Amino acid sequence: MPRILLVDDEPAIAATVLYALRAEGFEAEHCLTGGEALREARRQPYDLAVLDVGLPDIGGFALCRELRRERDLPVIFLTAHDAEAERILGLEIGADDYVTKPFSPRELVARIRVVLRRGARAPESAAAGAGPAFVHDSEGKRIRYRGQALDLTRYEYGLLAALLQRPGAVLSRAQLMDRVWGDALDSGDRTVDTHIKTLRAKLREVDGQADPIRTHRGLGYSLDAG
Repeated sequence: MPRILLVDDEPAIAATVLYALRAEGFEAEHCLTGGEALREARRQPYDLAVLDVGLPDIGGFALCRELRRERDLPVIFLTAHDAEAERILGLEIGADDYVTKPFSPRELVARIRVVLRRGARAPESAAAGAGPAFVHDSEGKRIRYRGQALDLTRYEYGLLAALLQRPGAVLSRAQLMDRVWGDALDSGDRTVDTHIKTLRAKLREVDGQADPIRTHRGLGYSLDAG
């Protein structure tokens, strides 16, 4: 069964969530602090993390970044605030969902199931070349689109490969910069936009009617790999 990591400094809330998760057959562990969560995540792999934004030692957003240094972990944020700016920040760093306290533990479990189902489709797509439109040879660093090999620069390839890793998920400019331009310290956010533009042009050369790269204003980009 999927293993869930719950990080929340309120034991009463954590107890109700753990009960709901275990009643539905999930394996679940609870950590009170971000530091404890990092140690737990290194000890054994988890399929999804539920993170409280307001932790006493490491903020939930910073904890999310640290957890994802090791692997691409789906994350749902819990917060006592309903501020739009905070929700947008969470989505920009790649949150898969966002739940405001007080909440129903059963609703949280339902949201966890949705995120896990969404993530389960990505490995299946990757095994088949990320869906019928794209075939990704990661060892050879080659990508075919609708049966045609794409002539990509180093950064165009890295950008498309990053989007193909999580079809349908919104990746912020900051995430893409970190994954693709991590060694180019003088690059800025506009670099992502410029390469998205050239990448779209190359995809349109293959299929002028399709535009699989989606722009999410204020958030980032996603890829329709179907």
